Amino acid sequence: MKESLVSIITPAYNAEKYLAECIESVLAQTYQNWEYIIVNNCSTDRSLEIAQAYAQRDRRVRVHNNVQFLNQIQNWNHALRQASAEAKYCKVVHADDWLFPECLTRMVELAEANPSVGLVSAYRLDENWVNLDGLPYPITVISGVEVCRASLLNKLYLFGSPSSLLIRADLIRGREKFYNEANIHADKEACFDILQHTDFGFVHQVLTYTRRHNEATTMTITRRFNTLKPARLMILKKYGPVYLSPEEYDRCFKQQLSSYYRFLAQKVFEFKGEDFWKYHQHELEKLGCPLSFIRLMKVSLLELLNFRETVKRIKQARQEQIEKSEKGTDLKSFDVVVSKL
Repeated sequence: MKESLVSIITPAYNAEKYLAECIESVLAQTYQNWEYIIVNNCSTDRSLEIAQAYAQRDRRVRVHNNVQFLNQIQNWNHALRQASAEAKYCKVVHADDWLFPECLTRMVELAEANPSVGLVSAYRLDENWVNLDGLPYPITVISGVEVCRASLLNKLYLFGSPSSLLIRADLIRGREKFYNEANIHADKEACFDILQHTDFGFVHQVLTYTRRHNEATTMTITRRFNTLKPARLMILKKYGPVYLSPEEYDRCFKQQLSSYYRFLAQKVFEFKGEDFWKYHQHELEKLGCPLSFIRLMKVSLLELLNFRETVKRIKQARQEQIEKSEKGTDLKSFDVVVSKL
């Protein structure tokens, strides 16, 4: 029986440092019926040259060179539109990530055996750690509603990044824009959206690798502003009413908003710049929850009191350690004592 065609997509922008490793991981797949499309987004380094060199060596590799630069999410959508109409599945692998050899084989195998499954994930190596590991073995198929409920209730997270997932191609073709271009974390939003009507598959094997590095556009912006805070709240506000009961949604929203304010209160003492505060003020306004400076100041005062209490406890523990040391008592190191506070 002929294997279903998988369209592998790599959006690339100034990725010469990692692109060859990514491409080599695709060429090493045990699954053979694939096309590989590398979409060069006006790179100014050797990305295009590297991609074209591989395309000359393997007819399954095709390079699309953008005529104009697109922002990251726009380019993701543009890249997905390059997939062949004959493709049954789509596998994104970002230019700085890579796939383990059995990735396509295992993911497609699960999807073929379960036609109700729209997304397939697996354990991933996230730099030096294996994660996306919350689904009990040997469960391999779970309803989309159930996995989204668990994710919103902070009990389970299996989506990872676009590199972590295999997607049925007709789900991509059925949407004008697969990713919401107004959301920097549009990959997570897309999962919540399509899992309203499809099941979720999971392979209990490490199949993908995600790289964390300071050059990545998303990582730079995320670290600078902590964009995950408003993104999580946006997902909850948009999909909480879909997947949760009114009581569950109300409880989760209050918890996340309180967590958001505690985060902002901590940043008050880090003397963040005007751009940081404008970003979060704008995001909260978009969510219909304008930033309350009174609430922020109250939470900041509580954080300050908690900090002082923590310092006091550390000083007390240190004094106890000194006194016991003077008595010649055999003690654990002070670091171990403090770690238990």
